[in-house]
Amino acid sequence: MTTPGVEDAVEPAGAVSERRLHPVTPLRRAWAPVAVVIGWALHDPDQTQRQLTRVTTATLLIALAVIVPAAALYGFLTWWFTHFAVTDAELRIRTGLLFRRTAHIRLERIQAIDVTQPLLARVAGVAKLRLDVVGTDKKDELAFLGEGEARALRAELLARAAGFAPETAHEVGEAPSRQLLRVPTRDLAISLVLTGATWGTLAASLVVPPLLWFATHSVWSVLATAVPLLGAAGASSVGRFVGEYDWTVGESPDGLRIDHGLLDRTHETVPPGRVQTVRLVQPLLWRRRDWVRVELDVAGSSNSVLVPVAPREVAEAVVARVLPGVTVPTPVSLARPPRRAGRCVPLWWRGYGTAVTDAVFATRHGLLRRSLALVPHAKVQSVRLSQGPWQRLWGLADVHVDTGADKTVTARLRDAQEAAELLRGQGERSRTGRRDARPDRWMVS
Repeated sequence: MTTPGVEDAVEPAGAVSERRLHPVTPLRRAWAPVAVVIGWALHDPDQTQRQLTRVTTATLLIALAVIVPAAALYGFLTWWFTHFAVTDAELRIRTGLLFRRTAHIRLERIQAIDVTQPLLARVAGVAKLRLDVVGTDKKDELAFLGEGEARALRAELLARAAGFAPETAHEVGEAPSRQLLRVPTRDLAISLVLTGATWGTLAASLVVPPLLWFATHSVWSVLATAVPLLGAAGASSVGRFVGEYDWTVGESPDGLRIDHGLLDRTHETVPPGRVQTVRLVQPLLWRRRDWVRVELDVAGSSNSVLVPVAPREVAEAVVARVLPGVTVPTPVSLARPPRRAGRCVPLWWRGYGTAVTDAVFATRHGLLRRSLALVPHAKVQSVRLSQGPWQRLWGLADVHVDTGADKTVTARLRDAQEAAELLRGQGERSRTGRRDARPDRWMVS
């Protein structure tokens, strides 16, 4: 099935000059045959163990003599038959040994190009380009290119996507960037310590396995429970620290640039005009320091974090760069639901709030972990009102705002008459917002 921006074809690429990936790429792809063998061994470990007991040293050496060259040959051939080329209108990527596939990526449909460098890639001086294309869920990628070549190709593709002539696009170079924010390592570490999810998963990993042992006396049951819990605890603490280390946000003509990572270094770009929702999240233990985390919903992109932790004033200044002209509503300006909402959601109704400004539809939820969502009126795709039987009894209703990122923001437990007015008014605000919205094109002011 053909998706917008990417098409499959079997025709040759034509007279366009084609290029190959970096020569270290075969080392990455040579692992495929080895992974098949490992997968077969893990599928039936008992049979594998019995087979290994029968294998002599000579047989093992012969097997290695076959598998290693086969893996090397596979890696070389996949690299040899992979080409890419940049034409006036598209990026073409040709792959495949037996079945050839050519991806045609229209330049005007490119909305983000990220440069990522896993640890070994940083050592080898290579990088990977990942492309976000409108209308596709899976990212196409070029892995690997020389680090300098990857940055130059990214700049050229963005320049062509912005409308520069093909003969001058390669001369534009990477747009300059001005640093807006750099998260101190100390603040990042403290924020993770003050996050409830970190302590919750750690406590569960220490308490649940002993209780399970006393109940079942089964080592396998304990391991099957403890390993995922320890993994979750590590991912919510050490994993986040490694991934969000040295988080830097910079502003450039092609959007906000985000650089982060301790081991794997990632260079991302928040596409201008593609942000559908901005969320300011504040866990309970962050309130004393007035820290917040800024998250994003970007249409067709995997970018989800803009700022991992920052003082509210600094975070709101960065939000103002993502959503020009938007002022984050203060807690006082958020209207709570009527007191009878406690009949539907006891106690927690106090965490709900709604505000509508000239620029955004804003809702808040959460009593312990507060989350304030901002949806620009121009990004609202549809508005819905829902009212269950219990809500009808108390004259309450929910207003759902759907965005272009397939996400929904809900103003919960509003007065039924107020909800109806929100429903009617939001349609007009969305039409006006789309008419006055800035263009989504790269480097367009």
